[in-house]
Amino acid sequence: MEPTTISAIIGTVVGFILAVVLVKFIDRLRKKDAETEATQIIDKAKQDSDTLLKEASIEAKEDALKFKTKAEADLSGTRDEMRSREKSLDRREDTIEQQSNHLRKQESMVEANQRRLSEKIEETNQRGKELAETTRQQQEKLYKISGLNKEEAKADLLKNLDQELQGETGSLILKHKRRIEETCQQQAQDMLLTAIQRFAAAHTSESTTSTIDIPSDDMKGRIIGREGRNIRSFEKETGVDVIIDDTPGVVIVSGFDPVRREVAKLSLAKLISDGRIHPSKIEEVVKATQTEMDALIIKKGEEGAAEANVMGLHPKLIQMLGRLHFRTSYSQNVLRHSIEVGYITGMLAEMMGLDVQIARRCGLLHDIGKAADHELEGGHPKIGADLLKRHGEGPEVVHAAFGHHDEIITEYPYTMLVATADACSASRPGARRESLERYIKRMEELESIARGFNGVEQAFAIQAGRELRVIACARDTDDAKAAKVCRDIAKACEEQLTYPGEIKVTVVRESRFSEFAR
Repeated sequence: MEPTTISAIIGTVVGFILAVVLVKFIDRLRKKDAETEATQIIDKAKQDSDTLLKEASIEAKEDALKFKTKAEADLSGTRDEMRSREKSLDRREDTIEQQSNHLRKQESMVEANQRRLSEKIEETNQRGKELAETTRQQQEKLYKISGLNKEEAKADLLKNLDQELQGETGSLILKHKRRIEETCQQQAQDMLLTAIQRFAAAHTSESTTSTIDIPSDDMKGRIIGREGRNIRSFEKETGVDVIIDDTPGVVIVSGFDPVRREVAKLSLAKLISDGRIHPSKIEEVVKATQTEMDALIIKKGEEGAAEANVMGLHPKLIQMLGRLHFRTSYSQNVLRHSIEVGYITGMLAEMMGLDVQIARRCGLLHDIGKAADHELEGGHPKIGADLLKRHGEGPEVVHAAFGHHDEIITEYPYTMLVATADACSASRPGARRESLERYIKRMEELESIARGFNGVEQAFAIQAGRELRVIACARDTDDAKAAKVCRDIAKACEEQLTYPGEIKVTVVRESRFSEFAR
């Protein structure tokens, strides 16, 4: 073989070996790269799985927190509802207990009366037997002494008795007249006591303040507002005093007018619940609450008429009756007083054989004039009679409203029954308290004096009568006129009223303009 061929073969073999070595080396490098890439993929997969696990854990925790928050809210609502139901059940239990005690007292009284009556009947029968026996014995003695028979003795005795009675006729007539008067008086008292006993309504004294619960004491600052603008706006719109002191968890609304105080209480509760408290929102909420109050007045009137079992009233009379719920007379709620008078009048009429429905109607509507006596001239009997006549009530009802204070001659028996029931309801212990009535009357006089001046839109007596806040019309009054009106009102209060200390008169005049961007 030639050297060249051998070299070629050797070169080929060496090249093949090198190629094989190079291929294996390349395969090893590829395998190493693949392993590295697989390791990286596995590490990335582990990292992704860890991330997903963490995200799933966080999401699960968030869902658990949301569920816990919702469950706590539901549990809190359930607890509040249970507390409300528990309070309602406690009140019902107290009412049932009071009624049960009242029934037991009535049963005891009836049993005692029956025992006394049975004893008196037995005693009367025994005395009758003794008297009959004594009379028989005396007759036998007279027969023996006189020697006369029964007919002769009877004729002689009757003759003597006739002679004696002729001289005593006048005294006997007066005696029996007095006895009849005493009997009638006793029966009248028994009828009144029975009627009052059958209707024994509880009386709750009215108050001049209302409290509103707040979620936290931070709400007090929001109610006051920056530099006091919110509380000033609220007091201006409602005409009440808002008292914010150190008492935790409550705000006090004070005012002598129950309607005004209730509107303020409901409005403030809505503002606290809403959370947005600023002058424009206050004005909006107060107006909406006043509209709701009008509906509540009608509802109270309908409930009062239904409770007294008086049907077919004119809608205007229903409204006036509902306004009586927010009126007091010597601290006695006028609507409750009217319902009570209606019941007592109906019971008296039933005992006397009169029409019970007419009697109840007369009693319920006798003070209807008090719902408008601050708007019309004259006393409430005359105003009430005019209202009832104008809205189609019968002459008995009109006369009862006009004459229940004995100002005219009573033409119908129902008028006297209403006057009697009115006196019973007003004079029972705890029914009235005169000091509060005088206070409310003084507040009304303060406001009426201010409203009598030209340019005055509204007037509110606040601070228990120590301040009179007057809202002047900006169109009809300038600053100079407002200052003069303020001075004139102060002088009028000095001349017409008697009061301790001093009264601050504040006249507020402002212009307000509103436009809509559309």
